[in-house]
Amino acid sequence: MDCRIQELLSTRRFGELKQLLSRMNEVDIAEQLDSLSQKELLLVFRLLPKETAADTFSYMESDVQQSLISAMDDVELRAVLDELALDDTVDMLEEMPASVVKRVLQNCDMQYRASINQFLRYPEDSAGSLMTIEYVDLKGKMTAAEAFEHIRATGIDKETIYTCYVTDKNRLLCGVVTVKDLLLAKSESRVEELMERNVISVRTLDDREQIALLFGRYDFLSLPVVDNENRLVGIITVDDAIDALQEENTEDFEKMAALAPGDESYLKTPVLQHAKRRIIWLLVLMLSAAVTGTMITHYQNSFAVLPLLVAFIPMLMDTGGNCGSQSSTLIIRGMALDELHPRDLGRILWKEIRVALLVGSALAVVNSMRILLQYHNPLLALTIAVTLMCTVCIAKCLGCILPITAKRLGADPAIMASPIITTLVDACSIFIYFNIAKLILRV
Repeated sequence: MDCRIQELLSTRRFGELKQLLSRMNEVDIAEQLDSLSQKELLLVFRLLPKETAADTFSYMESDVQQSLISAMDDVELRAVLDELALDDTVDMLEEMPASVVKRVLQNCDMQYRASINQFLRYPEDSAGSLMTIEYVDLKGKMTAAEAFEHIRATGIDKETIYTCYVTDKNRLLCGVVTVKDLLLAKSESRVEELMERNVISVRTLDDREQIALLFGRYDFLSLPVVDNENRLVGIITVDDAIDALQEENTEDFEKMAALAPGDESYLKTPVLQHAKRRIIWLLVLMLSAAVTGTMITHYQNSFAVLPLLVAFIPMLMDTGGNCGSQSSTLIIRGMALDELHPRDLGRILWKEIRVALLVGSALAVVNSMRILLQYHNPLLALTIAVTLMCTVCIAKCLGCILPITAKRLGADPAIMASPIITTLVDACSIFIYFNIAKLILRV
């Protein structure tokens, strides 16, 4: 499709290009515009109908948006801002340099500018930064027929009209009613008779990760945001919740891989920035691994007596690290989904110990049989078997305890994922291995 757009642009067949764009989804258009030059970008953007252009703009990458804003005159910019949803405008400005933000704000009317400034004051990961003030609000005394008249009159600029929120004269949230409820009710029925009074809402400063969990748990299409006095100040729609959840998951994956979280995509992040994000944790893990090297040096006399002991070190360290990573991944994911909590530590430990005994036994039996067949040394087989059992149990316990401890300390459990756990388990496995070897093999 991108080749087709380039071909039509280069041959200046703008009529065909306009027809092609009219058949495309806004998301796909935004993706195709990503590779165009600034001049071509502005040319194609001018071919789009006003509403399509605004929707396309909201799906563009921030650097493409910035390039387009720089190429637009004030009239064109004002036209886009008039069609753009407030929450999309705020999301855009959060990633723009100050000079671009200043120009955008200069092309907004005073009321719109005040709303933007209010949103920008909310913390980045809060409900306030995710919400939009473009919602349908009804009054309890309205009839179903009056409610539909109100929706027709005001709904064109709203983020969603399916779920409507019922407020009193002081904007206090009283209930929620859907268009389906209104449609199936008699036209003279009062909104207060149809609305659901037990409304689940969030506060402006609530964390976005918890908000995303509410959408998953209750299958909401939108969620009201209230202030400390229960006044309705905005709503969060499911598309914004999905975006927030995706960002949280990406951040967790990066932390689990010992990476400093970043906002830009992989290809658009400069090489130097990639290196900065990785080097700190790699240095920490490299220096901490020196502990393992010191321990191995400490037991070099055991190597001299039985050099074969060295051959099993990689297997024991890898097995322990893998076991710890398995447990930590399950615990971190369970806490992210709100299925596990720090108070469940006892139950989690008891379960993981039983799992460790079963897994460790299976691994010990297989390794013992291999060593007996290959080396014909029962004591060595016993040493490896006992070490495996102990290493697996310790790794599983650390995989549970460390993420939960991080959660209790207010840190992100994802930082206690595989790299840190692997480093700790490596040191533990070496210590256990040579001390068991001393007892059994007398080395």
